[in-house]
Amino acid sequence: MFEPVDEFVGIVIAIIHRTNDNDDKLIVVPDGINYSDDAIKALTEFQERFFESIIIRD
Repeated sequence: MFEPVDEFVGIVIAIIHRTNDNDDKLIVVPDGINYSDDAIKALTEFQERFFESIIIRD
């Protein structure tokens, strides 16, 4: 289900802005798909567990 890919075309729905680091993350999903902030936090919890962050949306 969560396999790495070489290429992906999608749309940016949010940015995870790390407040204690300089490495923001783009949240890119297939067109027509959306995730809530809670879902984004749950899906990125392992990678983001050492950082303070906020989710920014347009």
